[in-house]
Amino acid sequence: MSNKVDLSVVIPLYNEQDSIEPLYEELSPVLNSLDTNYEVIIIDDGSKDASFQRLKAIHERDARWKIIQFRRNYGQTAGLSAGFEAAAGDIVVTLDADLQNDPRDIPKLLDKMNEGYDIVSGWRKDRKEPFFSRRLPSMTANRLISSTTGVVLHDYGCTLKAYRKVVVKNIHLYGELHRFIPAVASSIGVNVTEVPVNDRARRFGKSKYGIWRIFRVMLDLITVRFILSYSTRPLQIFGGLGLATGAIGVLIGLYLTFVKLFLGQNIGDRPLLILAVLLIILAVQMISIGLVAEIVVRTYHESQQKPIYMIREFLGDADDGVETGTDRPVLVDSSR
Repeated sequence: MSNKVDLSVVIPLYNEQDSIEPLYEELSPVLNSLDTNYEVIIIDDGSKDASFQRLKAIHERDARWKIIQFRRNYGQTAGLSAGFEAAAGDIVVTLDADLQNDPRDIPKLLDKMNEGYDIVSGWRKDRKEPFFSRRLPSMTANRLISSTTGVVLHDYGCTLKAYRKVVVKNIHLYGELHRFIPAVASSIGVNVTEVPVNDRARRFGKSKYGIWRIFRVMLDLITVRFILSYSTRPLQIFGGLGLATGAIGVLIGLYLTFVKLFLGQNIGDRPLLILAVLLIILAVQMISIGLVAEIVVRTYHESQQKPIYMIREFLGDADDGVETGTDRPVLVDSSR
């Protein structure tokens, strides 16, 4: 049997000692039935219970289960990022460790991916959580994210997703951006869809999230919107704001000049004068920030040799200098 890994399952985990053995018992038969080479990468995100000891015992029984232990709790985004970095499979599936995701839905995601999609997201159509504290905020957030990013999904919060390798290897996660992976990946050009999946009640422990997460989502959404629209042209947003505030400041200044010269009124003690000066100063600062951001962006892209485009497929001779490798999207260095 070939040593090539076809499927990687990435599972971030924090304080889920009671879920680990049932997870192994449920997931292993599903993966074995796929008749493919697979690996399971579990990231222990600094658990304080016996999670790592139980994961270590499973690894000793089944070497296909690989364990990454963080020194402390870094969050789900860091866990997924570490799993993506370690994953060797052509397809990467992410899954929660709390047993709310049903491993039996994995073949459904893979079948849908065979239709040509780069990301297949799970949609918990019939959720088992309280409406006002969990489902209503989630519905609101999903609609807000979809309308803002242009990537329409019913359930951004579902961890059960399948990705092409080219997607997870070419996106960089930080902060709390794990829930926005399909939106962030859209910047490199991907085909995204979703399929209904089973949602089950939590059997052990308690949720790590509360209603307060809606505020984090809103802040992260601003970051994602900036990344998608202005990450390679920051002067357009900062410069645009600068020009707008500067124009308002100049108009106020012209009005006050008219009042002073033609109406003979004193303007020295008017708040509008201070506002005009502040707006013009702010305009200069915003444009300066935009210029500095442009330099930073160009330095980043050139020093990292970060490409600014993706090629899905190339039809031509192998010696034409275009890097492909597979029939899926691949990065081509734009600096060459």
